[in-house]
Amino acid sequence: MTQTLSVSDLMASSGVAFGTSGARGLVTAMTDRVCYTYTRAFLQHMTSEGQFGPGTAVALAGDLRPSTPRIMAACAAAIGDAEGVAVDCGFVPSPAVAAHGFALGVPSLMVTGSHIPDDRNGIKFNRADGEVLKPDETAIKAQTVAVDESLFDADGMLLAPPVLDAPVDVGTAYVARYADFFGAEPLKGLKLGVYQHSAVGRDIVVDVVRALGAEVMALGRSERFIPVDTEAVRPEDVVLAREWTAQHGLDAILSTDGDSDRPLLADETGAWLRGDVLGILCARALELAAVATPVSSNSALELSGWFGDVRRTRIGSPFVIEAMNALLAKGESACGYEANGGFILGSAVTRNGRTLGALPTRDAVLPMVAVLADARARGLTLSALQAQLPPRFTNSERLQNYPTSQSQALLAGLQQGIETDVLARLTKLFGDLAGSEAQTFDATDGLRTTFASGDIIHLRPSGNAPELRVYTEGATAERAASLNQQALERVRDLDMSAGLPECLTE
Repeated sequence: MTQTLSVSDLMASSGVAFGTSGARGLVTAMTDRVCYTYTRAFLQHMTSEGQFGPGTAVALAGDLRPSTPRIMAACAAAIGDAEGVAVDCGFVPSPAVAAHGFALGVPSLMVTGSHIPDDRNGIKFNRADGEVLKPDETAIKAQTVAVDESLFDADGMLLAPPVLDAPVDVGTAYVARYADFFGAEPLKGLKLGVYQHSAVGRDIVVDVVRALGAEVMALGRSERFIPVDTEAVRPEDVVLAREWTAQHGLDAILSTDGDSDRPLLADETGAWLRGDVLGILCARALELAAVATPVSSNSALELSGWFGDVRRTRIGSPFVIEAMNALLAKGESACGYEANGGFILGSAVTRNGRTLGALPTRDAVLPMVAVLADARARGLTLSALQAQLPPRFTNSERLQNYPTSQSQALLAGLQQGIETDVLARLTKLFGDLAGSEAQTFDATDGLRTTFASGDIIHLRPSGNAPELRVYTEGATAERAASLNQQALERVRDLDMSAGLPECLTE
């Protein structure tokens, strides 16, 4: 029996969300039927874009979660039933399979839940020419898919899942991308640790830095999935990095999240660099002229004076890529990066007769090796290289169980009236914490306030949870952290039961 399923209805009934990051949900909810349907919807959209048809190859890879092989098989079934050819690329980093698809001019998909725990998983879809962006998301959500229900059992699992062919090797080309550009010497003399945990790119990172001349020590390999979030480093990983650098005399430690598209780099003291700082240093190392990054990223980007054009965007790689593409359209060499460290190379980079091609998707390896090579070329440690930036430090936390409607009411109330009204209100709310008046505000994504003291407080409702995120920036790491805690407490204590409190509206 064939049933016609709407993607929007399936999102509601299954609880598996679909956005520019692809499908994501609990493993128990991501049945073969759900994964199959989302994949068919993606391919239908690719057909309308002229990027898929009978006989078209679709590159397929996954991370190391226990549920990933099953979901890959469901995706392969959907590709085959759409008359495409599923090309198994094995278990490799997200940017490696994306680069393979871009090189061949075919769609690709990666089964991964990124940095979230392994009771969840996801499917990240890529066009033949770049990441899925907001217009693609809208079009995919609008698809209806005819599904043959006889393929599945009562639990939504395939009765006869396909057996994938032996995987093609895309890892070698990904390693060669960096070995060919940087050469065999840029990391010579450095002793580097690679914190492997359960990252899918754990061996590839070792191969890359070894190819670039480093002495490498593999650390912390795990056969159990560990959810490493590059924006919220676990306390135990903070301790491990300091212990490893001291114990082994390491110049740096490299790591990534689960699907190896977000980097995590520690300096010679074992201190993890924040992703937005790594992005600035990478853009300089590659001598790029223009940068796109979310509004929440460290303002040392502009204060450094290293870049001719900076575009601030809403949070999310699709917005960063759209802004980066606008910079490229002006003829500028451009990149994008996010606070999670994922680096998006929009332009080809040529140096010493060698060219590194553009890779318009998040990558973890490039920012780490580019910055390490730059530090070595300058004769600096990583901490000394970072010290060349203006002293700006960021911090972020979240107010959990804070209803989205309440977040929206707070931000709407704060922004009522003309600019002077808004600044006066923000000064009343946070001025004593910042030690000065509110000077400017930015409503690109949430409400970001810069005070005369240089302190920054940024409020933003979470897009997928009842949480209010609070980002702060100050002249020291301690200042950013204390300001964040104070701002969280100030917002938590506001009585929003009747809208914005009178003390802020007078």
